Amino acid sequence: MEDFILAFQSSAQKIQNLLKVSHTDYLSTTNSSGDNQLGIDVKADKIIEEELLSLNSVRGLCSEEKNEVIYKDYGSYFIAYDPLDGSSIISSNLSVGSIFGIYKEGFESKNIIAAAYVVYGPRLELVFANDVLSYFIYDGKSWKKQPPLKLNESGKINAPGGTQKNWSSKHKTLIDSFFQKGYRLRYSGGMVPDLHQILIKKGGLFSYPATSDAPNGKLRKLFEVFPFAFIYEKAGGGAIDGKNRLLELPINGIHDTSPCFFGSIEEINEVRRIYE
Repeated sequence: MEDFILAFQSSAQKIQNLLKVSHTDYLSTTNSSGDNQLGIDVKADKIIEEELLSLNSVRGLCSEEKNEVIYKDYGSYFIAYDPLDGSSIISSNLSVGSIFGIYKEGFESKNIIAAAYVVYGPRLELVFANDVLSYFIYDGKSWKKQPPLKLNESGKINAPGGTQKNWSSKHKTLIDSFFQKGYRLRYSGGMVPDLHQILIKKGGLFSYPATSDAPNGKLRKLFEVFPFAFIYEKAGGGAIDGKNRLLELPINGIHDTSPCFFGSIEEINEVRRIYE
């Protein structure tokens, strides 16, 4: 896995430099999910594609910005990635990120063996999970390993995604119950910075439910949901779709979506209680 860590670190430094100088203009194209593409989305996607295809161990890769999987004739691992999660908030100068899932023998939840994400913010940071969870910060010259991240049994952060008018009454009850317990609202519109903050602060809940306008959820299983589910479980938390463990969900296409809840064990148990 060391080759993957080095590849993610290398592409992160290149994308961080790209973010400092690039405009946030939309192109005339959309990705497979129908989202308008920023020029910087496409550039970040190309940086990661070239970095990963240079690894002999990579057999195939797909991204949120691609319609199909790119395959090679050799290698053992399949990588799914979101090159620039939260790119729509770049113009507001908020933190954004990249997300990676590493799969063995094909793109299915049961095959994920490692995951990672990068945070592009005041600091450049990388979290990588396989058997253990590793945390790195780039100091401008080299990557420094930090103490591992671990969730407490519960926290005080509530990060609810989706437009409120499209929430179900059940989900409104859930979110209100956390606020009534004194949880703090922390939601930027970027999955990476919001989930990273919960990990750094050691507890809380991130939710992106099924909504009336997105009954199957909005976040993509391969690129976003499964990687963060893997990371949160390694950090001592949980990751479900409301009832079911995310890493047991089937996949019918590379751009499948799912409702998702990530958090500390007590918050996840409360989600189950209300949703069941």
